[in-house]
Amino acid sequence: MDRALSPASVRPKSIYKDPDDGRQRFLLELEFVQCLANPTYIHYLAQNRYFEDEAFIGYLKYLQYWQRPEYIKFIMYPHCLYFLELLQNANFRNAMAHPTNKELTHRQQFYFWKNYRNNRLKHILPRSLAEPSAALPAPASTQPQPPVPALPPVPATSVAVTTSSSQAPSPMPYGIPPGSGIAKNDMRNTSADRRKRK
Repeated sequence: MDRALSPASVRPKSIYKDPDDGRQRFLLELEFVQCLANPTYIHYLAQNRYFEDEAFIGYLKYLQYWQRPEYIKFIMYPHCLYFLELLQNANFRNAMAHPTNKELTHRQQFYFWKNYRNNRLKHILPRSLAEPSAALPAPASTQPQPPVPALPPVPATSVAVTTSSSQAPSPMPYGIPPGSGIAKNDMRNTSADRRKRK
């Protein structure tokens, strides 16, 4: 009997088991997926020809499991999932190799971040209830209606929503108001002031 084929020499293949039960792999994949929220990083990948590697494209397809509810709760930058979906398209991967497209994508992302909160405030802030019309007939029931609870007041720290579309509120509402008497530190002329004092 041949020694190479004897049952004693054939050992069962050992199955690889992560020493930390996959925690390290989970963290690495989470970090990589969230890096995809940055158009400059996607441009870097395109410039260095990662998108020409079939194994890397297969890895991007594999990473789509992050869109499932049990994994999506760990995502801090939701734009990464949108870009992960776009990276499944070869045209988008090729387009991101050009600096102009990278800048356009980055600019669109910035405008979304800048205006998202203000656009959401239009739908979140409570509106005053419409006055009942006098032309409507009174209800036929004689039972007293329970009082309608008043809406809570809007906190004074919230950003006011303007009705004019040409003038949006400042994205930084906590700046120093003009004429408040608080001096702004100006570091340009401090050396000249020191020379005069001596």
